[in-house]
Amino acid sequence: MNKQKAILIVTSVHAEKEAIEKGIRNASQFDIIVAGVGQAAAAARTATALAKKKYDYVINAGIAGGFEGRADMGSIVISTDIIAADLGAESSEGFLSLEELHLGDSKLVVDGDMVNRFCTQAVSMGVDVHQGAILTLSTVTGTQETTDLLLNRFPDAVAEGMEGFGVAEAAKQHGVPVMEMRSISNKIGPRDRDAWRIKEALAMLEKASSVMVEVFS
Repeated sequence: MNKQKAILIVTSVHAEKEAIEKGIRNASQFDIIVAGVGQAAAAARTATALAKKKYDYVINAGIAGGFEGRADMGSIVISTDIIAADLGAESSEGFLSLEELHLGDSKLVVDGDMVNRFCTQAVSMGVDVHQGAILTLSTVTGTQETTDLLLNRFPDAVAEGMEGFGVAEAAKQHGVPVMEMRSISNKIGPRDRDAWRIKEALAMLEKASSVMVEVFS
């Protein structure tokens, strides 16, 4: 009999944790923590959890903004790459990434087999799922100008969040594979709080979390 895998799920707020708890239905292989908002809090809490217990996989999960036409509201996105989109330097020629500055890596590539397994299972369970790069930003996008700049720099991007790269870096330092899963609550662009669908996104996050139970069973 194969040993049951231990999975750490990292959220930023309690509402996300509660939705996931409903979706996984007390499945014993999952531990869920609330890390707080932003890369620093996410990295610190994830690293602490990984230092206390051995995990086979780490998943950063929650709600997020999606790029219109690539991941619309009510859908789920799965990361193929987790990218620190604003980690670098400004220049007269435009933004310079850590790679261009020769200072390190600002992108973590996710295991493609796991992404495909998750997406295949999600489709079979009636979940609208997209895969692509998920951007991590310390400042949420709120203008069309910034949206266009991000899409120009990252043509494969489907969504943006605030914690993914922090979680991914902590997992990388501990040698644990990582993935980011997000439910889309709003479109990226000019800030329009009235158009957000947080309740619906949390309901979809719950449904998508039930997919994890099947994938990691």
